[in-house]
Amino acid sequence: MTEVLVPEVSEARATEISATLPLSRIKPGTNPRRYFSPAKHAELVASLRLRGLLQPILLRPAAEDDSYLLVAGGRRYRAAVEAFGPDGEVPVIIRDMTDREALEAAIDENDVREDASETEQADAALRVLAACDNDRAEAAKRLGWSPAKLDRRVALAGLSDTVKTALDERRIKVGHAELLAAVPADKQDKALETILSAGIDVAKTRELLMRMTHSLSAATFDKSECTSCGYNSARQRALFETHVEDGHCTNGACYALKTEAAEKARKEVEPAPAAMAPAEAPVYNHGTCRICGCTDDHACAEPCSWADESQTLCDNPDCIAKAATPVPTELKPAADAVPAKPASAGSAKPKVTATGLADKLAVTRQKAWREAVAATLTESADHLRVADIAAALVKSGEAMGFNQVAGLARDFEVDLRATWRVNGTFLALLSKDELKFVAMECGLVAHMGEKAFAKLLAVPVSDLITGVLHVTGFDWAGRLPAAMTLDGQYGPPPAAAPISDKD
Repeated sequence: MTEVLVPEVSEARATEISATLPLSRIKPGTNPRRYFSPAKHAELVASLRLRGLLQPILLRPAAEDDSYLLVAGGRRYRAAVEAFGPDGEVPVIIRDMTDREALEAAIDENDVREDASETEQADAALRVLAACDNDRAEAAKRLGWSPAKLDRRVALAGLSDTVKTALDERRIKVGHAELLAAVPADKQDKALETILSAGIDVAKTRELLMRMTHSLSAATFDKSECTSCGYNSARQRALFETHVEDGHCTNGACYALKTEAAEKARKEVEPAPAAMAPAEAPVYNHGTCRICGCTDDHACAEPCSWADESQTLCDNPDCIAKAATPVPTELKPAADAVPAKPASAGSAKPKVTATGLADKLAVTRQKAWREAVAATLTESADHLRVADIAAALVKSGEAMGFNQVAGLARDFEVDLRATWRVNGTFLALLSKDELKFVAMECGLVAHMGEKAFAKLLAVPVSDLITGVLHVTGFDWAGRLPAAMTLDGQYGPPPAAAPISDKD
Protein backbone atom coordinates (compact mmCIF):
# COMPACT_ATOMS: atom_id res chain seq x y z
CA MET A 1 0.00 0.00 0.00
CA THR A 2 1.33 3.41 -0.92
CA GLU A 3 2.45 5.49 2.03
CA VAL A 4 1.09 9.01 1.97
CA LEU A 5 2.63 11.69 4.17
CA VAL A 6 0.40 14.70 4.82
CA PRO A 7 2.30 17.69 6.17
CA GLU A 8 0.62 20.39 8.19
CA VAL A 9 -0.73 23.15 5.95
CA SER A 10 -2.61 26.34 6.68
CA GLU A 11 -6.23 26.69 5.63
CA ALA A 12 -5.28 29.74 3.56
CA ARG A 13 -3.35 27.71 1.00
CA ALA A 14 -4.00 24.63 -1.07
CA THR A 15 -3.23 21.19 0.32
CA GLU A 16 0.22 19.76 -0.48
CA ILE A 17 0.94 16.04 -0.15
CA SER A 18 4.21 14.12 -0.39
CA ALA A 19 3.64 10.55 -1.54
CA THR A 20 4.67 7.81 -3.95
CA LEU A 21 2.50 6.97 -6.94
CA PRO A 22 2.57 4.46 -9.79
CA LEU A 23 3.55 6.13 -13.05
CA SER A 24 0.31 4.89 -14.66
CA ARG A 25 -1.64 7.44 -12.60
CA ILE A 26 0.44 10.38 -13.88
CA LYS A 27 -0.53 12.21 -17.07
CA PRO A 28 1.57 14.75 -19.00
CA GLY A 29 0.37 18.26 -18.19
CA THR A 30 1.00 21.58 -19.92
CA ASN A 31 4.73 21.64 -19.41
CA PRO A 32 6.27 24.12 -21.89
CA ARG A 33 9.22 21.82 -22.62
CA ARG A 34 9.21 20.46 -26.18
CA TYR A 35 12.71 19.12 -26.68
CA PHE A 36 14.54 16.53 -24.61
CA SER A 37 18.12 15.60 -25.48
CA PRO A 38 18.28 11.88 -26.38
CA ALA A 39 21.78 11.62 -24.90
CA LYS A 40 20.80 13.22 -21.60
CA HIS A 41 17.62 11.14 -21.52
CA ALA A 42 19.67 7.94 -21.81
CA GLU A 43 22.00 9.11 -19.02
CA LEU A 44 19.03 9.85 -16.75
CA VAL A 45 17.45 6.42 -17.44
CA ALA A 46 20.71 4.74 -16.45
CA SER A 47 20.93 6.85 -13.28
CA LEU A 48 17.34 6.01 -12.26
CA ARG A 49 17.94 2.29 -12.71
CA LEU A 50 21.00 2.57 -10.52
CA ARG A 51 19.82 4.89 -7.76
CA GLY A 52 16.09 5.40 -8.27
CA LEU A 53 14.34 8.76 -8.49
CA LEU A 54 15.87 11.00 -5.84
CA GLN A 55 13.91 14.21 -6.50
CA PRO A 56 10.08 14.11 -6.38
CA ILE A 57 7.92 15.06 -9.37
CA LEU A 58 5.46 17.94 -8.86
CA LEU A 59 1.84 16.99 -9.68
CA ARG A 60 -1.64 18.44 -9.31
CA PRO A 61 -4.96 16.56 -9.19
CA ALA A 62 -6.76 16.03 -12.48
CA ALA A 63 -10.32 17.36 -12.52
CA GLU A 64 -11.90 14.46 -14.44
CA ASP A 65 -10.64 11.36 -12.52
CA ASP A 66 -8.29 10.16 -9.81
CA SER A 67 -5.17 10.68 -11.90
CA TYR A 68 -2.65 13.50 -11.58
CA LEU A 69 -1.25 16.03 -14.06
CA LEU A 70 2.47 16.58 -14.37
CA VAL A 71 3.53 20.13 -13.45
CA ALA A 72 7.32 19.93 -13.16
CA GLY A 73 9.76 17.08 -13.72
CA GLY A 74 8.94 16.10 -17.30
CA ARG A 75 12.42 14.69 -18.01
CA ARG A 76 12.37 12.63 -14.81
CA TYR A 77 8.87 11.33 -15.62
CA ARG A 78 9.81 10.27 -19.17
CA ALA A 79 13.00 8.59 -17.96
CA ALA A 80 11.18 6.84 -15.09
CA VAL A 81 8.58 5.35 -17.47
CA GLU A 82 11.42 3.85 -19.50
CA ALA A 83 13.41 2.76 -16.46
CA PHE A 84 10.58 1.29 -14.32
CA GLY A 85 7.62 0.80 -16.65
CA PRO A 86 4.06 2.15 -16.05
CA ASP A 87 3.67 0.20 -12.80
CA GLY A 88 6.80 1.60 -11.23
CA GLU A 89 6.28 3.93 -8.28
CA VAL A 90 8.06 7.25 -7.87
CA PRO A 91 8.10 9.98 -5.18
CA VAL A 92 5.78 12.87 -5.93
CA ILE A 93 4.52 16.11 -4.43
CA ILE A 94 0.82 16.72 -5.03
CA ARG A 95 -0.37 20.30 -4.82
CA ASP A 96 -3.69 21.97 -5.65
CA MET A 97 -2.92 24.50 -8.39
CA THR A 98 -4.81 26.51 -10.99
CA ASP A 99 -3.86 26.26 -14.64
CA ARG A 100 -1.94 29.52 -14.44
CA GLU A 101 -0.11 28.56 -11.27
CA ALA A 102 0.89 25.25 -12.85
CA LEU A 103 2.19 27.00 -15.96
CA GLU A 104 4.17 29.54 -13.95
CA ALA A 105 5.69 26.78 -11.80
CA ALA A 106 6.70 24.81 -14.91
CA ILE A 107 8.31 27.88 -16.47
CA ASP A 108 10.17 28.66 -13.26
CA GLU A 109 11.55 25.13 -12.98
CA ASN A 110 12.67 25.07 -16.62
CA ASP A 111 14.11 28.57 -16.36
CA VAL A 112 16.79 27.60 -13.87
CA ARG A 113 17.98 24.60 -15.87
CA GLU A 114 21.13 24.99 -17.95
CA ASP A 115 19.57 23.42 -21.04
CA ALA A 116 16.35 25.45 -20.95
CA SER A 117 15.15 26.53 -24.40
CA GLU A 118 14.55 30.21 -25.02
CA THR A 119 11.73 29.48 -27.46
CA GLU A 120 9.97 27.12 -25.04
CA GLN A 121 10.07 29.93 -22.50
CA ALA A 122 8.81 32.33 -25.19
CA ASP A 123 5.70 30.30 -25.97
CA ALA A 124 4.96 29.81 -22.28
CA ALA A 125 5.49 33.52 -21.59
CA LEU A 126 2.84 34.36 -24.21
CA ARG A 127 0.35 32.22 -22.33
CA VAL A 128 1.15 33.93 -19.03
CA LEU A 129 0.93 37.33 -20.74
CA ALA A 130 -2.51 36.44 -22.11
CA ALA A 131 -3.63 35.31 -18.66
CA CYS A 132 -2.53 38.72 -17.33
CA ASP A 133 -4.55 40.57 -19.99
CA ASN A 134 -1.31 41.61 -21.71
CA ASP A 135 -0.08 43.43 -18.62
CA ARG A 136 3.66 43.00 -19.14
CA ALA A 137 4.61 44.24 -15.69
CA GLU A 138 2.28 41.74 -14.04
CA ALA A 139 3.43 38.89 -16.31
CA ALA A 140 7.11 39.62 -15.57
CA LYS A 141 6.35 39.70 -11.86
CA ARG A 142 4.55 36.35 -11.93
CA LEU A 143 7.36 34.76 -13.93
CA GLY A 144 10.06 36.24 -11.74
CA TRP A 145 11.67 37.80 -14.80
CA SER A 146 12.87 41.31 -15.53
CA PRO A 147 10.73 43.25 -18.03
CA ALA A 148 13.66 43.12 -20.48
CA LYS A 149 13.82 39.32 -20.33
CA LEU A 150 10.08 39.07 -20.91
CA ASP A 151 10.37 41.36 -23.95
CA ARG A 152 13.22 39.25 -25.37
CA ARG A 153 11.31 36.01 -24.95
CA VAL A 154 8.10 37.43 -26.44
CA ALA A 155 10.09 38.68 -29.45
CA LEU A 156 11.39 35.14 -30.04
CA ALA A 157 7.83 33.79 -29.97
CA GLY A 158 7.44 35.14 -33.52
CA LEU A 159 9.89 32.58 -34.89
CA SER A 160 8.52 29.85 -37.13
CA ASP A 161 8.04 26.40 -35.60
CA THR A 162 10.94 25.06 -37.69
CA VAL A 163 13.33 27.69 -36.38
CA LYS A 164 12.13 27.13 -32.81
CA THR A 165 12.81 23.42 -33.11
CA ALA A 166 16.28 24.08 -34.53
CA LEU A 167 17.10 26.27 -31.55
CA ASP A 168 15.58 23.77 -29.09
CA GLU A 169 17.84 21.11 -30.55
CA ARG A 170 20.81 23.53 -30.56
CA ARG A 171 21.34 23.11 -34.30
CA ILE A 172 21.54 26.91 -34.49
CA LYS A 173 22.77 29.42 -31.96
CA VAL A 174 20.71 31.98 -30.10
CA GLY A 175 22.34 34.66 -32.30
CA HIS A 176 20.89 33.02 -35.41
CA ALA A 177 17.45 32.96 -33.81
CA GLU A 178 17.68 36.60 -32.72
CA LEU A 179 18.55 37.65 -36.29
CA LEU A 180 15.81 35.51 -37.82
CA ALA A 181 13.29 37.02 -35.39
CA ALA A 182 13.78 40.26 -37.34
CA VAL A 183 12.82 38.56 -40.62
CA PRO A 184 9.20 38.11 -41.79
CA ALA A 185 7.98 34.65 -40.75
CA ASP A 186 7.44 33.45 -44.33
CA LYS A 187 11.18 33.91 -45.07
CA GLN A 188 12.59 32.26 -41.96
CA ASP A 189 12.37 28.58 -42.97
CA LYS A 190 14.22 29.10 -46.25
CA ALA A 191 16.90 31.14 -44.50
CA LEU A 192 17.23 28.43 -41.83
CA GLU A 193 17.60 25.72 -44.45
CA THR A 194 20.50 27.57 -46.05
CA ILE A 195 22.13 28.41 -42.72
CA LEU A 196 22.15 24.73 -41.81
CA SER A 197 23.17 23.35 -45.19
CA ALA A 198 25.96 25.89 -45.75
CA GLY A 199 27.07 26.09 -42.12
CA ILE A 200 26.76 29.87 -42.12
CA ASP A 201 27.80 31.39 -38.81
CA VAL A 202 26.07 34.18 -36.90
CA ALA A 203 28.39 36.93 -38.16
CA LYS A 204 27.84 36.03 -41.84
CA THR A 205 24.09 35.75 -41.30
CA ARG A 206 24.10 39.25 -39.79
CA GLU A 207 26.16 40.59 -42.70
CA LEU A 208 23.77 39.14 -45.29
CA LEU A 209 20.71 40.38 -43.42
CA MET A 210 22.22 43.86 -43.19
CA ARG A 211 22.43 44.00 -46.98
CA MET A 212 18.74 43.24 -47.28
CA THR A 213 17.63 46.05 -44.97
CA HIS A 214 16.42 49.52 -45.89
CA SER A 215 17.62 52.72 -44.25
CA LEU A 216 14.82 54.42 -42.32
CA SER A 217 16.63 57.75 -42.55
CA ALA A 218 16.10 57.67 -46.31
CA ALA A 219 12.42 56.71 -46.04
CA THR A 220 9.92 59.12 -47.62
CA PHE A 221 6.94 57.91 -45.60
CA ASP A 222 5.76 58.72 -42.08
CA LYS A 223 7.92 56.64 -39.72
CA SER A 224 5.84 57.08 -36.55
CA GLU A 225 4.57 53.49 -36.77
CA CYS A 226 8.13 52.22 -37.14
CA THR A 227 9.07 53.21 -33.59
CA SER A 228 7.43 50.18 -32.01
CA CYS A 229 7.68 47.83 -34.99
CA GLY A 230 9.47 44.53 -34.46
CA TYR A 231 11.17 44.93 -37.85
CA ASN A 232 12.85 48.18 -36.78
CA SER A 233 16.49 47.37 -36.05
CA ALA A 234 16.45 49.92 -33.22
CA ARG A 235 13.93 47.73 -31.40
CA GLN A 236 15.98 44.61 -32.14
CA ARG A 237 19.05 46.37 -30.79
CA ALA A 238 17.23 47.15 -27.55
CA LEU A 239 16.20 43.50 -27.18
CA PHE A 240 19.03 41.35 -28.46
CA GLU A 241 22.78 41.18 -28.32
CA THR A 242 22.84 40.10 -31.98
CA HIS A 243 21.18 42.55 -34.35
CA VAL A 244 21.74 44.55 -37.53
CA GLU A 245 22.83 48.18 -37.40
CA ASP A 246 20.48 50.73 -35.89
CA GLY A 247 18.08 52.71 -38.07
CA HIS A 248 17.13 50.04 -40.61
CA CYS A 249 13.95 48.22 -41.60
CA THR A 250 14.21 44.45 -42.03
CA ASN A 251 10.77 44.00 -43.63
CA GLY A 252 11.35 44.94 -47.25
CA ALA A 253 7.77 44.24 -48.31
CA CYS A 254 6.33 46.67 -45.74
CA TYR A 255 8.96 49.29 -46.60
CA ALA A 256 8.13 49.07 -50.30
CA LEU A 257 4.37 49.34 -49.69
CA LYS A 258 4.77 52.38 -47.44
CA THR A 259 7.10 54.05 -49.93
CA GLU A 260 4.66 53.44 -52.77
CA ALA A 261 1.75 54.80 -50.73
CA ALA A 262 3.72 57.90 -49.72
CA GLU A 263 4.70 58.59 -53.31
CA LYS A 264 1.11 58.19 -54.46
CA ALA A 265 -0.13 60.56 -51.73
CA ARG A 266 2.54 63.10 -52.63
CA LYS A 267 1.46 63.14 -56.25
CA GLU A 268 -2.16 63.55 -55.26
CA VAL A 269 -1.52 66.66 -53.17
CA GLU A 270 0.97 68.31 -55.51
CA PRO A 271 -0.62 71.21 -57.40
CA ALA A 272 -1.19 70.52 -61.05
CA PRO A 273 1.12 72.43 -63.39
CA ALA A 274 -0.28 75.86 -64.13
CA ALA A 275 -2.09 75.89 -67.42
CA MET A 276 -0.30 77.89 -70.08
CA ALA A 277 -2.29 80.83 -71.31
CA PRO A 278 -3.23 80.23 -74.92
CA ALA A 279 -0.64 82.01 -76.98
CA GLU A 280 -1.11 83.71 -80.27
CA ALA A 281 0.42 82.06 -83.28
CA PRO A 282 4.19 82.14 -82.75
CA VAL A 283 5.98 84.75 -84.80
CA TYR A 284 9.20 82.78 -85.03
CA ASN A 285 10.18 79.13 -84.95
CA HIS A 286 13.02 77.43 -83.13
CA GLY A 287 16.08 77.20 -85.31
CA THR A 288 15.17 80.22 -87.43
CA CYS A 289 16.77 83.59 -86.71
CA ARG A 290 14.06 86.14 -85.94
CA ILE A 291 16.01 88.91 -87.66
CA CYS A 292 17.29 87.40 -90.88
CA GLY A 293 15.33 84.18 -91.08
CA CYS A 294 18.41 82.02 -91.61
CA THR A 295 18.51 78.44 -90.41
CA ASP A 296 22.10 77.40 -91.11
CA ASP A 297 24.42 79.69 -89.16
CA HIS A 298 23.25 78.57 -85.75
CA ALA A 299 21.41 75.32 -86.47
CA CYS A 300 21.44 72.84 -83.54
CA ALA A 301 20.47 69.21 -83.28
CA GLU A 302 17.75 70.36 -80.90
CA PRO A 303 16.39 73.83 -79.99
CA CYS A 304 18.97 75.96 -78.25
CA SER A 305 18.41 75.95 -74.51
CA TRP A 306 18.90 79.73 -74.23
CA ALA A 307 16.14 80.57 -76.72
CA ASP A 308 12.58 80.97 -75.46
CA GLU A 309 9.58 79.58 -77.28
CA SER A 310 8.92 82.69 -79.39
CA GLN A 311 12.28 83.79 -80.72
CA THR A 312 15.87 82.87 -81.55
CA LEU A 313 18.94 84.74 -82.77
CA CYS A 314 21.77 83.61 -84.95
CA ASP A 315 25.42 84.37 -84.24
CA ASN A 316 25.57 87.22 -86.79
CA PRO A 317 26.60 90.43 -84.90
CA ASP A 318 24.30 92.49 -87.13
CA CYS A 319 21.31 90.37 -86.07
CA ILE A 320 22.29 90.70 -82.43
CA ALA A 321 22.49 94.47 -82.80
CA LYS A 322 19.15 94.65 -84.61
CA ALA A 323 17.54 92.68 -81.80
CA ALA A 324 18.07 95.73 -79.57
CA THR A 325 16.08 98.04 -81.90
CA PRO A 326 12.32 98.46 -81.37
CA VAL A 327 10.12 95.98 -83.18
CA PRO A 328 6.60 96.64 -84.44
CA THR A 329 4.06 96.21 -81.64
CA GLU A 330 2.30 93.42 -83.42
CA LEU A 331 5.53 91.45 -83.57
CA LYS A 332 7.08 92.46 -80.25
CA PRO A 333 7.19 89.59 -77.71
CA ALA A 334 6.63 90.08 -74.00
CA ALA A 335 9.35 92.18 -72.38
CA ASP A 336 10.38 89.45 -69.97
CA ALA A 337 10.76 86.97 -72.81
CA VAL A 338 13.68 88.83 -74.44
CA PRO A 339 17.06 87.89 -72.97
CA ALA A 340 18.96 90.97 -71.85
CA LYS A 341 22.12 89.54 -73.37
CA PRO A 342 21.87 86.69 -75.86
CA ALA A 343 24.28 83.90 -75.11
CA SER A 344 25.93 81.57 -77.55
CA ALA A 345 24.00 78.46 -78.44
CA GLY A 346 26.23 76.04 -76.52
CA SER A 347 27.09 78.05 -73.42
CA ALA A 348 23.91 77.30 -71.45
CA LYS A 349 23.66 73.61 -72.33
CA PRO A 350 24.05 71.42 -69.27
CA LYS A 351 27.48 69.83 -69.22
CA VAL A 352 27.51 66.05 -69.49
CA THR A 353 29.24 64.40 -66.53
CA ALA A 354 29.74 60.80 -65.43
CA THR A 355 27.76 61.48 -62.25
CA GLY A 356 24.83 63.03 -64.08
CA LEU A 357 24.82 60.23 -66.62
CA ALA A 358 24.91 57.63 -63.83
CA ASP A 359 21.82 59.24 -62.27
CA LYS A 360 20.02 59.14 -65.62
CA LEU A 361 20.99 55.50 -66.19
CA ALA A 362 20.34 54.38 -62.58
CA VAL A 363 17.77 51.73 -63.54
CA THR A 364 19.89 50.35 -66.39
CA ARG A 365 23.01 50.34 -64.22
CA GLN A 366 21.36 48.54 -61.31
CA LYS A 367 19.74 45.93 -63.58
CA ALA A 368 23.07 45.20 -65.27
CA TRP A 369 24.89 44.73 -61.96
CA ARG A 370 22.10 42.68 -60.45
CA GLU A 371 22.27 40.26 -63.38
CA ALA A 372 26.07 40.14 -63.13
CA VAL A 373 25.93 39.37 -59.40
CA ALA A 374 23.32 36.65 -59.95
CA ALA A 375 25.41 35.07 -62.70
CA THR A 376 28.54 35.06 -60.53
CA LEU A 377 26.85 33.63 -57.45
CA THR A 378 25.32 30.76 -59.41
CA GLU A 379 28.68 29.69 -60.82
CA SER A 380 29.69 27.83 -57.67
CA ALA A 381 27.81 25.80 -55.07
CA ASP A 382 29.25 27.87 -52.22
CA HIS A 383 28.16 31.13 -53.78
CA LEU A 384 24.78 29.64 -54.63
CA ARG A 385 24.16 28.91 -50.93
CA VAL A 386 24.93 32.52 -50.10
CA ALA A 387 22.61 33.68 -52.87
CA ASP A 388 19.86 31.44 -51.47
CA ILE A 389 20.01 32.99 -48.05
CA ALA A 390 20.14 36.47 -49.51
CA ALA A 391 16.99 35.72 -51.48
CA ALA A 392 15.35 34.16 -48.44
CA LEU A 393 15.85 37.28 -46.36
CA VAL A 394 13.82 39.47 -48.70
CA LYS A 395 10.45 39.09 -50.36
CA SER A 396 10.56 37.27 -53.68
CA GLY A 397 10.83 39.79 -56.49
CA GLU A 398 11.52 42.70 -54.14
CA ALA A 399 14.22 45.04 -55.44
CA MET A 400 17.37 45.71 -53.44
CA GLY A 401 18.92 49.16 -53.47
CA PHE A 402 22.00 49.71 -55.63
CA ASN A 403 24.26 49.97 -52.57
CA GLN A 404 23.17 46.48 -51.55
CA VAL A 405 23.82 45.10 -55.05
CA ALA A 406 27.17 46.89 -55.16
CA GLY A 407 28.13 45.43 -51.77
CA LEU A 408 27.59 41.88 -53.05
CA ALA A 409 29.44 42.71 -56.26
CA ARG A 410 32.49 43.93 -54.36
CA ASP A 411 32.47 41.04 -51.86
CA PHE A 412 32.41 38.43 -54.61
CA GLU A 413 34.59 40.39 -57.06
CA VAL A 414 31.94 40.47 -59.77
CA ASP A 415 33.12 41.69 -63.20
CA LEU A 416 30.32 43.40 -65.16
CA ARG A 417 32.18 42.73 -68.39
CA ALA A 418 31.17 39.07 -68.18
CA THR A 419 27.49 39.86 -68.75
CA TRP A 420 27.25 43.40 -70.18
CA ARG A 421 28.73 45.58 -72.91
CA VAL A 422 27.92 48.79 -74.76
CA ASN A 423 25.24 48.02 -77.36
CA GLY A 424 22.49 49.70 -79.36
CA THR A 425 19.94 49.44 -76.56
CA PHE A 426 22.29 51.28 -74.22
CA LEU A 427 23.28 53.98 -76.73
CA ALA A 428 19.61 54.64 -77.61
CA LEU A 429 19.16 55.96 -74.05
CA LEU A 430 21.66 58.77 -74.69
CA SER A 431 21.39 62.18 -76.29
CA LYS A 432 23.98 63.11 -78.89
CA ASP A 433 26.01 65.04 -76.35
CA GLU A 434 25.90 62.10 -73.94
CA LEU A 435 26.83 59.68 -76.69
CA LYS A 436 29.79 61.90 -77.58
CA PHE A 437 30.85 61.91 -73.91
CA VAL A 438 30.79 58.10 -73.78
CA ALA A 439 32.62 57.87 -77.12
CA MET A 440 35.38 60.16 -75.88
CA GLU A 441 35.61 58.35 -72.53
CA CYS A 442 35.85 54.92 -74.14
CA GLY A 443 38.45 56.02 -76.72
CA LEU A 444 36.30 55.98 -79.87
CA VAL A 445 36.86 59.69 -80.66
CA ALA A 446 40.61 59.27 -80.28
CA HIS A 447 40.45 56.20 -82.53
CA MET A 448 38.47 57.94 -85.29
CA GLY A 449 39.79 61.49 -84.96
CA GLU A 450 37.67 64.47 -83.94
CA LYS A 451 36.77 65.58 -87.46
CA ALA A 452 35.65 62.12 -88.53
CA PHE A 453 33.57 61.72 -85.37
CA ALA A 454 32.02 65.19 -85.78
CA LYS A 455 30.93 64.19 -89.29
CA LEU A 456 29.42 60.98 -87.91
CA LEU A 457 27.68 62.95 -85.16
CA ALA A 458 25.78 65.00 -87.75
CA VAL A 459 23.75 62.04 -89.08
CA PRO A 460 20.34 60.98 -87.65
CA VAL A 461 20.49 59.23 -84.29
CA SER A 462 19.62 55.75 -85.59
CA ASP A 463 22.40 55.94 -88.20
CA LEU A 464 24.74 57.45 -85.61
CA ILE A 465 24.28 54.47 -83.24
CA THR A 466 24.87 51.98 -86.06
CA GLY A 467 27.97 53.86 -87.14
CA VAL A 468 29.38 54.12 -83.61
CA LEU A 469 29.00 50.38 -83.03
CA HIS A 470 30.69 49.39 -86.29
CA VAL A 471 33.74 51.63 -86.57
CA THR A 472 36.50 49.70 -88.30
CA GLY A 473 39.24 48.57 -85.94
CA PHE A 474 37.42 49.55 -82.74
CA ASP A 475 36.04 46.98 -80.27
CA TRP A 476 33.62 48.00 -77.51
CA ALA A 477 34.16 44.75 -75.60
CA GLY A 478 35.47 45.26 -72.08
CA ARG A 479 34.99 49.04 -72.11
CA LEU A 480 32.83 50.22 -69.19
CA PRO A 481 31.57 53.82 -69.25
CA ALA A 482 32.02 55.53 -65.87
CA ALA A 483 28.23 55.81 -65.55
CA MET A 484 28.00 52.00 -65.43
CA THR A 485 30.83 51.26 -62.98
CA LEU A 486 30.58 50.94 -59.19
CA ASP A 487 33.06 53.73 -58.43
CA GLY A 488 32.10 56.19 -61.18
CA GLN A 489 35.47 55.73 -62.94
CA TYR A 490 35.86 54.58 -66.55
CA GLY A 491 36.77 50.90 -66.78
CA PRO A 492 39.19 50.25 -69.64
CA PRO A 493 39.29 46.82 -71.26
CA PRO A 494 41.45 44.30 -69.35
CA ALA A 495 45.05 44.17 -70.47
CA ALA A 496 45.80 41.17 -72.63
CA ALA A 497 47.70 38.39 -70.87
CA PRO A 498 51.37 38.26 -71.93
CA ILE A 499 52.25 35.55 -74.41
CA SER A 500 54.82 33.16 -72.98
CA ASP A 501 57.53 31.43 -74.96
CA LYS A 502 55.66 28.15 -74.50
CA ASP A 503 52.53 29.39 -76.30
